[in-house]
Parts: sequence; C-alpha cells; structure tokens
Amino acid sequence: MYPADRPRRLRRNAALRRLVSETEVRPRHLVLPMFVREGASEPVDIPSMPGVPHHTRDSLRRAAVEAVSAGVGGLMLFGVPAERDATGSAAADPDGVLNVALRDVAAEVGDDTVIMADTCLDEFTDHGHCGVLDESGNVDNDRTLRLYGEMALAQAESGAHVLGPSGMMDGQIGAIREALDAAGFHETSLLAYSAKYASAFYGPFRDAVDSQLSGDRKTYQQDPGNAREAGREVALDLAEGADMVMVKPALSYLDLVRRTAETSSVPVAAYQVSGEYSMIEAAVERGWLDRQRTVLETLTSVRRAGADIVLTYWATQAARWLRDEPTGDAE
Repeated sequence: MYPADRPRRLRRNAALRRLVSETEVRPRHLVLPMFVREGASEPVDIPSMPGVPHHTRDSLRRAAVEAVSAGVGGLMLFGVPAERDATGSAAADPDGVLNVALRDVAAEVGDDTVIMADTCLDEFTDHGHCGVLDESGNVDNDRTLRLYGEMALAQAESGAHVLGPSGMMDGQIGAIREALDAAGFHETSLLAYSAKYASAFYGPFRDAVDSQLSGDRKTYQQDPGNAREAGREVALDLAEGADMVMVKPALSYLDLVRRTAETSSVPVAAYQVSGEYSMIEAAVERGWLDRQRTVLETLTSVRRAGADIVLTYWATQAARWLRDEPTGDAE
C-alpha cells in the first residue's frame, strides 16, 4: 500500500537537488547580443525590447566590460548604420559602424571573451533583405556570397574571433571560409546559423536593427514545419567547414536543438531571440511571471535540449544570478 520507489528522496533539500542536477547553466555558456547605432549620442532602450539598448561606441565598451566581468562566454555584435544602400556597402567598409565597434570592443576586452560579429547584410541594405536583389527583386544567392566574403574579411581584420553568417544563403559557409583562408585568417571561426527559421519571433529584432524589410524572408529562411530540412542544412554547413552550428529561434525549436546536438560533431548554439525576450519581459512587467526564475528555467530548457551555447539578451544579468548559485526552489 506504500510506494516502492520514492524519487522525492533526492529532492528533500537544496544540497541534494544540486548534487543530482542533470543540466547546468553557467555564465560561460551564454553569449550576449549587442546593438551599436552609428552616430548615437547616448544609449537608448529599444522600444519593443525594454532593457536592451542601442549602444553608443562608449556605452558598448562599458557594457562589454560589464559582461566580461560577469563571466559571459561571448559577445555578438550587430551594427545599425546611419545610411543604407542596395548592396549594403557599409558592411565591408572598415569605417562602417559594425567594424568600428569590433575594433572598439577588441581594444577594450581583447581575448578576455569571445568577440563575435553578425555576418549578414540585412542591417545594411535599404531593402532589408539578407542579400542583394536581382532585376526581378529576388535575392541573388551567388552574388550575395561574394559580398559575404568581403564583409567577413572586414570583420576578421577588425578583431572578430568568430563570424556568424546568418543570411541562410546556400554555400555561405564555404564561400566565407574560402575568403578567410585565402587572406590568411585561418584561425577565425565560423558559427553557422544552420537552421534559421522564418519565425514570427523576430519582430522586435527588426525594431532593434531599424529593418527596412518589406515582404518576408521565406525564400531563404526555413519553413517552421520542416525538421528534416534542418538536418540537411546542418550537414551542408559542416561539410563546408562550420566550426559551430546554430538553431534559431530556441524555445519553439527545442526538438531541432536536440536533433542537431545528437548528430553534430561540433558545438551547438541556440539563439533565444527577441520575441522570446520581449514576451517574457511583458509578462514580468505585468506581474505575471518572476523574471529570474523564468529566465533561468528557459535557459535550462535550451541547455537540456543539447545546446552548448545560448545567445540571450539576459546573458549579463543571468550570469550574475548564476554566480549566486540559485537553487530553483518552488514558491
């Protein structure tokens, strides 16, 4: 009449729960995405992402030092230029906002953290697409690859340790790897956005980069209903020389994080995207959720699914919480 198995024995106090915990989130697992706006005179919060600012060059440097002091594993930089054109020429300009920001951060923190750069044209084009357009208004895959190579070289020269090609162009990892190696940047790593889905959760990010996009990106980002396709994309990126692979978004695609982790021979990242951040912050603002417990639970879920690295806008804050070794006790 009494249970033979009593799993609760291992939950009786915080010390036991900590001893048998199966999944760990540490500051080193976290990467902080950061936005720097060209010409900004002061940092200003992004309206749809409260707590996440458009940085000035100075505030970016300060925030980078703060993140490194908290122990985060890396920083992913995005640039918001003052002017855009059809080919996103500011992306490869050594004096473009993102390349200047990379040099600033590299000078400030050096090798104390991993400096990453978003290697995509969408922030820099006046049409908001991740590649250049042909005469019919479609994204020209192969012409875009040449521009990605130029952008990658500018970022590597500016001090990026890792480049994050996020445009979902066919052959982008191979093209960038070839360009880097030809210029002697053999040590620059590639974090491939291998399984990047055409998601509704990117809405606030487009606000963050002042996107000029009209239409959608469904001809190059993946259909949310497709899983086998993600495996194909990961396999192609690995064959082309990816050093790490990513699934984006994270929370709605934990099954893909798991599948990728089970088959990948390199570290797997997942991006907790802007919409995931904003919906939790909105619920916190209304008193419906506890920020710390909710954030740490979501990060744990991504790690539990198999991600080695999590890109999250809470990286610095979460790193501080994790240093305090929260027990995760229920209310």
